[in-house]
Amino acid sequence: METKVWKFRGNIDLKTASVFSIARVIGDVKTNLNQSDQRPIIPLSIGDPSIFPCFRTAQVAEDAVVDALRSANFNGYAPKGGVLQPRRSLAEYLSCNLPYKLSPDDVYVTVGAKQAIDVVLSALRRPDANILLPKPGYPAYEALSVINRLEVRHFDLLQEKDWEVDLNGLQKLADDKTVAMVIINPGNPCGNVYTRDHLKKIAETARRLGILVIADEAYGHLTFGSDSFVPMGLFGNIAPVLTLGSLSKRWMVPGWRIGWIARSDPDGIFKEQGIVDCIKRSLITHTEAATFIQAALPQILEKTTDDFFVKTIDILRQDADMCYERLMEIPCFTCLQKPQGSLFLMVKLDLSQLQGINDDMEFCSKLAKEESVILLPGFVLRMKNWVRVTFGIEPSALEDGLARIKAFCLRHASKC
Repeated sequence: METKVWKFRGNIDLKTASVFSIARVIGDVKTNLNQSDQRPIIPLSIGDPSIFPCFRTAQVAEDAVVDALRSANFNGYAPKGGVLQPRRSLAEYLSCNLPYKLSPDDVYVTVGAKQAIDVVLSALRRPDANILLPKPGYPAYEALSVINRLEVRHFDLLQEKDWEVDLNGLQKLADDKTVAMVIINPGNPCGNVYTRDHLKKIAETARRLGILVIADEAYGHLTFGSDSFVPMGLFGNIAPVLTLGSLSKRWMVPGWRIGWIARSDPDGIFKEQGIVDCIKRSLITHTEAATFIQAALPQILEKTTDDFFVKTIDILRQDADMCYERLMEIPCFTCLQKPQGSLFLMVKLDLSQLQGINDDMEFCSKLAKEESVILLPGFVLRMKNWVRVTFGIEPSALEDGLARIKAFCLRHASKC
């Protein structure tokens, strides 16, 4: 048979992008689990508290979804960008802390926050464009930047200043091809919460550089420290802001896959620069969020009572305090700050105090094998020899997991 030269081949960008995948790395860590260990696996690696009864979503949220589904009015396709009434409710919800009101036209409903990231990055794509991402940060931004052919440049978060943005370093990275910067507040993976003053400085820096701010507020309002949550959109009159959010974390329903993009741009810069049109065109190429989940949004946003949020915050505060205090007792760990928000904190490994462990991936792999505890290696967040710890789980399970981590570290402690 004649040898044929096939003209198709795999997309190398997808191979590169998959390097920046939390799910892939956690999957690799889990391959080390000891199947004969009868103890429950403690998942301190991923931000999904919904599997624990103490973090069950609000009854009103469940009822809203059931009502929308049983009405039989929301079984068809949703319009691109979202159904009008949910967009109106989102605009009202997001306007609560702003000095101006968003309209339904300022809001787009997406299939979770990750689709929102993809839509925004595709709207910004142009030849030789670059984007400024935080280090450490959320790897999906890097993966989707690769797929959208945006050059990535990383600015540092300052460990000694509660993970604030290194604004001086950021400005040195920017050039005439820079289109945007990303901030994540409350912070994933660091558990930090930015002050109003720092957010204003970020907006002023973006204005000087002539770039927009992509504000990832997926963990918005999940704060339990001294600083309350301040939305970046508050400074949309200084620099235009695209806020990305989701129902997933505040309502503990990541599987419902409902997110949004909101434009905070009272001066109309996005429309002038063609960004509004590009977002709409990008949405045309994407699937829509489930219509019945969209239809449930107004009831969820308007009728969820404060006691649900207070209960969630109280548990997270208890978890965060426990996690920080117990990890501080382990000599090979350095915890720079007690987490103030989100579900995470970053811990630095001192490998000189551990025998037979050479890096963060080996630490997490051996921990999974010996103790059935799953942590996220920091290398996937561009923080080699750090680990991200998720504390948003049932307090009793967290206590068990932290005890196992301590036992593991003591067992592997250097004898020097």
